[in-house]
Formats: sequence, C-alpha cells, structure tokens
Amino acid sequence: MNILLCCAAGMSTSLLVSRMEQAAQEKGVDAKIWAVSADEVNTHIPEANVLLVGPQIRYKLPLLKKAAEQQGIPVEVINPVDYGRVDGKKVLEFAINLKK
Repeated sequence: MNILLCCAAGMSTSLLVSRMEQAAQEKGVDAKIWAVSADEVNTHIPEANVLLVGPQIRYKLPLLKKAAEQQGIPVEVINPVDYGRVDGKKVLEFAINLKK
C-alpha cells in the first residue's frame, strides 16, 4: 500500500511518516509512506493508493480531491488530534480504512 501525506512544506509530517512506518512494521503491513509539500503533490499522486492531507492545509482539500479522484485515489484530512500527537498507528489505520 502506498500512502502519500501532503503538508505545507513536506517537513512537518516527517516524524509522522516514521511513526506510521513503525506501526506498519508492527502490523505486518507492506507500505510505502512518504510526505511531500502541497506544491509537489500532483507529481506523486499516480504512485499513491491513498492521499492524506495535513490539517494545516485542509483548505486545499477540494483541489487535492479533484486531482486524486481522477486517479481513483481516496483523499481525506488527517484527524488534527492524531496529527498533533503524531499517532502513527491511528493515522495508518485511517489510511488503510480509506482504501477498503
């Protein structure tokens, strides 16, 4: 499963990516998880199965949904509490459930 995270600059989600990778290993989920800035997201969408958007750029959701849905990729905003707590396990479960 390929999980793409989009945030303002691509940096604030790096710790979340690490925690999600750790949670995926613990669950035995084969996942590629990476984060990019909102400016770069369109070039990465074709590689993704799910696109998660950082809460700080939720205002870009309609535009991102339009781009991703053309590829059949679900898009949602990461729960602000899970994002703030850097809860990789919950965010990973959220991504997996979006793809079902």
